[in-house]
Amino acid sequence: MGLENTCDRAAAWTSSGEAMADIVDKSWDVQRRIEERMKRLGKGKYGRVLKMARRPTPDEYSKVVLITGLGIAAIGALGFVIYLVMRYGPDLFRGLFGVLGT
Repeated sequence: MGLENTCDRAAAWTSSGEAMADIVDKSWDVQRRIEERMKRLGKGKYGRVLKMARRPTPDEYSKVVLITGLGIAAIGALGFVIYLVMRYGPDLFRGLFGVLGT
């Protein structure tokens, strides 16, 4: 009985070792694929753009943030005006022109 238990443990250890080796091999393959993609990154159709790109100056960054914020606020204000027209517009027009057909 002791020998069978020892053989079972050895078989389990061997299979877990093989499974671990399989996991390690797969992770190396994934790592290799990622590294190959990174090597090709600067050579594709966007490579020239990425090579010319640089970090913006603080002045450029603040201007971009300001313009983006103003654009978001303008779109939000337009949406709010549309909401107000849809919500209160029909009652306002009925009040101004009287009841037209209802």
